[in-house]
Amino acid sequence: MIRVRSVLLALAFAMTAYLAATGLWWRGPVDYPILAVATLVLYLATTWLCIFWWPKTDAASGGSERGAGKLPGLAQGLALAAAAIVPTAIAIAVGEESRLQSYGTWYLGGIGALMTVVMARRRPWAAWIGIGMLAAGSMTWMGPANALAQGLVGSVVWVLAAQLLVLSMDRAARDTDRLAQLQRAASGWQASQLVRQRERRVQVQRALQVAGPVLTRTVASGGALTEDERLEARLAEGRLRDELRGPRLLDDDVRAELERARRRGATVTVLDEGGLDGLEEHDLADIRAQLAETLRSAGSDRLYIRTSPHETVAVTVVGRSMPTDGRSAGPSDEDAVDLWREIPLPGRASVDAR
Repeated sequence: MIRVRSVLLALAFAMTAYLAATGLWWRGPVDYPILAVATLVLYLATTWLCIFWWPKTDAASGGSERGAGKLPGLAQGLALAAAAIVPTAIAIAVGEESRLQSYGTWYLGGIGALMTVVMARRRPWAAWIGIGMLAAGSMTWMGPANALAQGLVGSVVWVLAAQLLVLSMDRAARDTDRLAQLQRAASGWQASQLVRQRERRVQVQRALQVAGPVLTRTVASGGALTEDERLEARLAEGRLRDELRGPRLLDDDVRAELERARRRGATVTVLDEGGLDGLEEHDLADIRAQLAETLRSAGSDRLYIRTSPHETVAVTVVGRSMPTDGRSAGPSDEDAVDLWREIPLPGRASVDAR
């Protein structure tokens, strides 16, 4: 496939070759032909070096990235040297009588084309310095009016147009980068929303499975439930709260132990407050197994199960019970802590149950 850069390089090569050929079409006397030819060779070598010398990183990437394709410093120096030397050398070589002939004024377009290449290769200061040298040299040898009439204005316009084009391309590249970032952010947001929607659907399905039968019986009986049905309603409420507040802590064994604790009259609170993000499924399975074992041996009246943001602790299980002397008529802040277990994150030291 023909790339855009290849086409532009071919056009630049053809344009500079045509301008140099104009300098060889002598239709009148030339005082120093060898100097004229040597100057043309210097111009062509410098111009084609600026056109075709691309660093390896730019050549590999096709020069498509913003800021790529910057003209190397050596080529930039040679271009400025050509801008300073060529006008004077050609004016001396063709002689005073031929300085306004086409083969004596070709360098106005030639140096202008070279500075356009320099500008396109992202050396704006060098390009404008070269245009200043061209203007000074041409006006010195042929006069300001003749220099402007013979092509100096066109060279300035070329370089200015190249600068505006480069600025527009850079702006477009920045806008493209910004759009790509916004698209990635939008895609990530959309993916997270889809995941949340799936999680909500799963939770709703679980809620219907847990609470659906109890609600059906409640509606059918008009709210007149037996003691067993009331117990089942409380258990269903607890299961539903567990599914909503701490789904990552639950598996079949943990659910069974939570229900067993509630059936014996314990109040159980399960909260997932963070700290399990990024864990693999086998790590979560290990944490759940330890949680089920802890609940299996628990006899507390109130159980609090919470995930922990601590760097070494995954889950904290706290059990509290009424004092054994029976002075407290119900749960209070004076309840004794009879269970404390910190389940460590995988690979961290554990804290023994108490």
